Amino acid sequence: MDIGTATLIIGFAALAAAFLLLVIGLVYSALMDSDIPRGVANSGKLHMVHGLFVGIAIVGRILHRLSICHQVSFIRWFVACFLTRLKPVPAGLRVKDLTFSEVPVRLYEPTTMCDGLRRGLVYFHGGGWVLGNIDSVDEVCRHIAKESDTTVVSVGYRLAPEHRYPAQLDDCETALCHFLSVAEAEFSVDSDRVAVGGDSTGANLAAALCQRLARTEVGHLPFPCAQVLIYPALQMADFNLPSYQQNHAVPILFRGRMAFYFLQYLSGDMSLCQDLLEGIHVPTELKPRYKEWLSPSNLPPEFLVRGYSECPTADYDGQVYHAIKAGLEHEVSPLLADDALIQKTPPTFILTCEYDVLRDDGILYRKRLLDLRKDVKWRHVADGFHGMIAFFNQGWLTFPSAVQVVDSVVDYMRTL
Repeated sequence: MDIGTATLIIGFAALAAAFLLLVIGLVYSALMDSDIPRGVANSGKLHMVHGLFVGIAIVGRILHRLSICHQVSFIRWFVACFLTRLKPVPAGLRVKDLTFSEVPVRLYEPTTMCDGLRRGLVYFHGGGWVLGNIDSVDEVCRHIAKESDTTVVSVGYRLAPEHRYPAQLDDCETALCHFLSVAEAEFSVDSDRVAVGGDSTGANLAAALCQRLARTEVGHLPFPCAQVLIYPALQMADFNLPSYQQNHAVPILFRGRMAFYFLQYLSGDMSLCQDLLEGIHVPTELKPRYKEWLSPSNLPPEFLVRGYSECPTADYDGQVYHAIKAGLEHEVSPLLADDALIQKTPPTFILTCEYDVLRDDGILYRKRLLDLRKDVKWRHVADGFHGMIAFFNQGWLTFPSAVQVVDSVVDYMRTL
């Protein structure tokens, strides 16, 4: 080996070591900023998984700044290559990849004998409208389909930043309407017993879609028989609710990250992130109405025990509002819809987790539904954290507590 080659190898090794030390330092700093309460299920493992995800995000950010690839593209690639494994299809289930009006879907059909037509569930994955795909919820959809004897359709809607609102919602509507139109003839599913559901931002899409369909009143197709909302993101008017304050640094969804996802969905203008967190995007004339729906006094007292301080009223900035005003409409913030529209929504199942910034979104939506005498069932996971469902039956990434989340959906689907 000549001196030049040896020098090159040593230089590369030094650069790689420096890069590794930089990543380790940034991961350690991020872990120090996190806060995992003792009551969280499998808290030690959550620390480990959070560190892994932070590391992936940091490497992606570095690659992005070096103009090698986009951070989001790197995260998607890493998760697909190293954290996602599709297992053989179990007995009693048939799985097909299809397209419904050009929208990719994965169909899960139980193969057991059925007396009559089956029920159906059209499922939208979470991931902040930016991450996630059909594969990321494959185990969840398999389990729901097999254990509740339900035909499940998982929708691969378009993602941000390549596609902004309303592309994601449009794809979900297209897939649902296609399925409803052929459910009985092609899949032996009763179109009057088809529910919609999802987790996190997927639950946002499910709730928003029900409201869109209720408003447009598409008469030639049946209306969803229920909506299944797993720790849903339902509003971007108030990022200072008790759950946002109490769980602001609990993995895997920090308070600031939720504002980031909303902005990615709408416009991609990350300079507005702090403005959303402070609340200067809400017009003065809308604040009394939002206060009525979002007041912490609407929460059961036990959800205020861990501490909450009322934030001073923020000064309104019209420029910020006009940049994000679509986000305060019901198709992005279903919790902020008028009573008349919420009154038209179907029976609802809501699951919330204690250690989740989005906890209060689900609880406050439940209250609005109950106030309007709507049929709503609620399950609260006292030791749960946001994103639990992503760790269902995922090998070494599995969190046993995720089973109760998925089984809650199974139990509800059996009632439809």
